[in-house]
Amino acid sequence: MDLPVEYYQINSSTSHTRRALNASEGGLLIYFPEQMEIGQHLNLKLFFSLGSELNTIELLAEVIWIDIHLGEGWGGYRSGVKFIDISPEDMRKLRDFLKSLSQ
Repeated sequence: MDLPVEYYQINSSTSHTRRALNASEGGLLIYFPEQMEIGQHLNLKLFFSLGSELNTIELLAEVIWIDIHLGEGWGGYRSGVKFIDISPEDMRKLRDFLKSLSQ
């Protein structure tokens, strides 16, 4: 899976775009260009299409694990984030999207 993700660090107005390579109802695997800290909170926007409709989900996530730096050309720092605040409507959209992938 390769989903565009826009992220903002809390207390920052600068956004960055990355790709999520793994998604579940509980979180994402994202390759960040810089090292994140475990426990760090991020505002995320996840973009995906479901049928002919483009969807955007906004949520608050927490970095729960980080991996070693993978070096140039590998996408940076592999990190796992868990969702800590997502609206019921956005969770429904995400569930529908994930379900569509398994069909």
